[in-house]
Amino acid sequence: MKTALVIDDYYANRILAARLLTKAGWAVVQAASGADGLDWLRTNQAALVLLDISMPALSGVEVCRAIRKENLGGSDLKVVAYTAHAMNNEIAEFLATGFDAVLVKPVSREAVAEMLAAAGF
Repeated sequence: MKTALVIDDYYANRILAARLLTKAGWAVVQAASGADGLDWLRTNQAALVLLDISMPALSGVEVCRAIRKENLGGSDLKVVAYTAHAMNNEIAEFLATGFDAVLVKPVSREAVAEMLAAAGF
């Protein structure tokens, strides 16, 4: 079973994403902040990180940059922006930052399935 890490400061968003991923056959770990997510990744492995963009202290963009800089999870780790920011220029910026895909909130089972397929799962 593959492991996904969901990083989001908003509890309801973490729970929804975790439930949808669990129903898709994933083991899910949750983190309430970017710092907590980075700490977990430094000592654990995941195949996927679902990462909120708008968080206090460390933004999702900053967390993604740290993941890539430190090579956390290795080169096969897929990092997906989990955000309500859905303008084309914002999505292009996320992809240029190092995200592998973008999942736009609010999410659905179908949207999660499409994101997983696009990320190669």
